[in-house]
Amino acid sequence: MARISSRQTALKPQDLYVLLALLSRGGTSATYLDLAGQTGLAPSAVHATLKRAAAAGLAMFQDRRLRLLKPQLREFLLHGAKYAFPPVWGTLTRGVPTAYAAAPLNSIIAPSADPAPVWPHVRGTARGLALAPLYPSVPGAALRDERLYAVLSLFDALRAGQARERNAAQELLKKYFE
Repeated sequence: MARISSRQTALKPQDLYVLLALLSRGGTSATYLDLAGQTGLAPSAVHATLKRAAAAGLAMFQDRRLRLLKPQLREFLLHGAKYAFPPVWGTLTRGVPTAYAAAPLNSIIAPSADPAPVWPHVRGTARGLALAPLYPSVPGAALRDERLYAVLSLFDALRAGQARERNAAQELLKKYFE
């Protein structure tokens, strides 16, 4: 009798990171090298993330090309990702602004007296409360790519923000899913 494997495939933070990088490109297919350059991951790691994303139903391979399944990704981002990848807060540090402190939300949400959330990074320009990025290479990649930075900071607003910030982030993310 054949034995059925009990191994479950689980999404990792870098899987969502690569999917958000694809979303920032408009959801169009890109080579593993392009995504590796954009995210700072190895091409083999990008390949593995896309295989897990396909197994999770967030992407699919069609004629050997990756196709982002935007409705499923949108549902996961808005309703599940904050539970799968909860925010991890740290202490005051220097870093790259994120969530409501970064564009595009910083033009909508007025800053408060509380320290702004930042991804700890050597080349950071702001001092604030450390929010662990989805993956360690996120701050560097965000500094290199403005569209990726916007998508990643909107995701942080979804997972770590208050109701007003989450609602504004949902509205701003709509354009990436069209």
